Amino acid sequence: MHGRSAPGAVCRLLGLLGGRVASARPWLVESDASLFAQSNVTPETAQKDGWGIAWYEDTRVALIEKGVRGAFEPEERDRFRAVADRAHGPVVVAHLRSASNPMGLPRSRLLALENSQPFGYESLLFAHNGQVTLPRETRPRLGKFESRLRGLNDSEVLFWLLVKHLEATGDPLAAYVRSREEIREVWDERHPRTEVPYSGLNVLFSRGPNEIWAFCHWLGEHGPGLLTRDRPYYEMGYRTDSRMLLIGSERFDSGPGDWRPLRNGSYLHGFIEHGLVGVTTGLLPDPGDRS
Repeated sequence: MHGRSAPGAVCRLLGLLGGRVASARPWLVESDASLFAQSNVTPETAQKDGWGIAWYEDTRVALIEKGVRGAFEPEERDRFRAVADRAHGPVVVAHLRSASNPMGLPRSRLLALENSQPFGYESLLFAHNGQVTLPRETRPRLGKFESRLRGLNDSEVLFWLLVKHLEATGDPLAAYVRSREEIREVWDERHPRTEVPYSGLNVLFSRGPNEIWAFCHWLGEHGPGLLTRDRPYYEMGYRTDSRMLLIGSERFDSGPGDWRPLRNGSYLHGFIEHGLVGVTTGLLPDPGDRS
């Protein structure tokens, strides 16, 4: 592994799986470590490049509301709070964006609704924290899905790569692993001008209102978490009972409570069965330390 480096992006994630009336507002705006609170902890870590909240209502196609600038900024905060009032289970996925820029674009081209997350396609929802270092070179690997790209960011390339492999396998875990390996293949071909194929591939993913997946994987050392300094920056956390599963880049309250770590190289699958929430976790297949 490589030595300590700055995170590719200081994005933050929230995922909720629960009953249809489960509101995400407590963790989006109310708790002392809510997503809104995380959006502007310090000037250096402010997620000022967009936000998004998505949830399923009466159909399998999700509602997705996005903003272009930071959720904390005057022109965005009222709308962020209003959308948080509407967001409720069974599935909610939310994202704060601090734009990575592996293509070296001017900032004016980074800020756009099509670059904000979550991304959606048919019944699918996706949000990513981290950076893919060669998105332009990876685009040709998308096949028929390349034409669906709308923005200029590496996370959308990862999204459509995952969609491609999901279509081929029907299995989100297998699709994620294949996507990771394909990113590494591209890097193997081009790596002399970059240090690693990606900084982080932390992903929240859902195929519909009865499940959510979380994948936690990163390369290198990136310092401590944004709010909870006793854990690595990219390490995710979750807490769950029979009624609800909550997943985040940070713990959404000040004490550890019953939060469990989702460590590097791990995945989580949350699902609703007979009206109750179930969770399985495991290790991602080891690709070998090729970094």
